[in-house]
Amino acid sequence: MTPHEQTARDGWRVFEATGFPPGDPLPALPPPPPWRRFHGSPAQPPPPDGEAAALRRLGPGDTIPQLGPDEIDVVNAALVLRRPLLVTGPPGIGKSSLAYLLARELGLGRVLEWNIVSRTVLRDGLHTHDAMGLAQAIAAWQAGLGGTVERPAAQDAEADGTERPDDGPRPPALGDFITLGPLGTALLPYDRPRVLLIDELDKSDIDLPNDLLHVLENGSYDVPELVRAAAASARVHTADPGGHALVRHGRVECREFPVVVITSNGEREFPAAFRRRCIPLEMRPPTREQLLAIVERHLTTRPEGTEALVDLFVQRVQGGGTHALDQLLNAVQLTTAGGFQADGDGRKLVELLLRDLAKGR
Repeated sequence: MTPHEQTARDGWRVFEATGFPPGDPLPALPPPPPWRRFHGSPAQPPPPDGEAAALRRLGPGDTIPQLGPDEIDVVNAALVLRRPLLVTGPPGIGKSSLAYLLARELGLGRVLEWNIVSRTVLRDGLHTHDAMGLAQAIAAWQAGLGGTVERPAAQDAEADGTERPDDGPRPPALGDFITLGPLGTALLPYDRPRVLLIDELDKSDIDLPNDLLHVLENGSYDVPELVRAAAASARVHTADPGGHALVRHGRVECREFPVVVITSNGEREFPAAFRRRCIPLEMRPPTREQLLAIVERHLTTRPEGTEALVDLFVQRVQGGGTHALDQLLNAVQLTTAGGFQADGDGRKLVELLLRDLAKGR
């Protein structure tokens, strides 16, 4: 039985890891559990297309051979239960690429990326407020210097539901100085879920996983600046290029819980309260055949000498240390460049590209 036939029979499987973009109509997710239903409003327009980024991550091929049947079932379970997917495995194994595969295959548009560092806090992912910019704009407006961009009357009507005469420059709008982050944008009330990649959460401050619990459980958050302003609605910037959204009463709540892919290199343990809210997926190093397929997918061909480089890469991986898939792709690309000689000094360069990343040099 093919994966498509199995999906049609069981109904709950919507993701097959084929890498094919969806047809028309777009695939629908199974209904969420009663405890994972949300009712945010107003509904947002569909997100921008993300195929250009998917091509960089996945290549133009039609298969992703790294996921086996068990791994595909785990991903589908996370989709059905509307729970974040906690993906673990060695660096460079393709954990973050899973988010782009999901977005492409399910037709969910541009992936929202939240790259975690040691200084990252929850507010970075939810929203930022340019208080200094707002103060300067208000001062310029009060001084009559024309330091703000006039907002069309139609835009004001959209924000608070009233028509206003076009009576010249208006005071700066608070929403113009608020930008929703990747997490904040993913939780906007879209009719179909957004894909959010929280990359390398294990590099975060020790408090961030616990800080995420409330947001991931409730699918909502408040923008304090808008709550204090007591405005009925405000038009704010989003994490999409040129994107805007209408926020009512300072509160954001999703309609469909986003597809959240959280990656970890296994550098630390997460609290039990956080782990119980996630579906765990461990990605294993690809086999020799899978590596050959990955190279062929990205380069659209299998250049001469690819098998020897793959064998060398597999030998290095089995010998321990840390190696990433892009090291292999770089080596194959370089050795197939016109005029490159893979012996002598060229051999040294290949060794450099395939070095053990755990050694720090």
